[in-house]
Amino acid sequence: MGADRFSVAGRTAIVTGASYGLGMTMAKALAAEGANVVVAARSLDKLEVVAKEIEADGGTALAVACDIAQPDQVASMMADTCERFGRIDILVNNAGVVAEAGMMPERVPDELFATTMLVNVNGTFTCCREAGARMLTDGKGGSIVNIASVAGLGGQHHFPPAYQASKAAVINLTRNLAASWADRGVRVNAIAPGWFPSEMTAPWFAIPAFLDRVEQQAAVKRVGDPDELIGALLYFASDASRFTTGQTLAVDGGLSATIGTYDYVPEIFEAIAGLLGEYGTPIRPPT
Repeated sequence: MGADRFSVAGRTAIVTGASYGLGMTMAKALAAEGANVVVAARSLDKLEVVAKEIEADGGTALAVACDIAQPDQVASMMADTCERFGRIDILVNNAGVVAEAGMMPERVPDELFATTMLVNVNGTFTCCREAGARMLTDGKGGSIVNIASVAGLGGQHHFPPAYQASKAAVINLTRNLAASWADRGVRVNAIAPGWFPSEMTAPWFAIPAFLDRVEQQAAVKRVGDPDELIGALLYFASDASRFTTGQTLAVDGGLSATIGTYDYVPEIFEAIAGLLGEYGTPIRPPT
């Protein structure tokens, strides 16, 4: 196999949530390695910018607007991919939301909890099902890579509860589908990123005490660089992992290798309350 074992050249990959951040980084990385890449998200204008950037660098890309919480849109995206490129070889389920970001668990409204679960769990499953069915039907197999989170590996103080529950669900969904489809050549694995800079994390990293807490929790004492996810992505997407399925690889600077995390300091509580008001304020008994 040699150096070609990590090759994705000539294969077709779908990356959801690819309009910015980690999804865009992963889409560009796959394209740079020779894959045809379908970039999907809700914002077509942003996707078209990403697709043009990929093509300017010599890659091949197709922008498709898709809200993964809408099954009909997911099915349409899969159909558009097959019509353009013939089949789906790789699916990267990166799209996700944190509708209740920053809120204390005791303050989270039902509708926000449901929104996060709908996108992160139902949406991820719908994408897996639609791509998996096509991979199984033509008998050529494929690789599905679900983007989970270290948040799905254990509890954390005051973390968005639906997000954490949804990422734990994605990890076990990965195991279920891997066990169900392995005999027909479809591999399903997950990457569990730790803390990385993105539009989602930017407001929290802007709080000095929060950023310091995040950096101190990781064994390497820093947040990740988005490019540091690419090695794991190419491993799972390529034939290098042809005997690996149902696994979750934490790319987190050693965060999940440690035991325990420490609580928020007062400065973090104050900063979150300043951002979210009552929703970011813990409920405490009267003193």
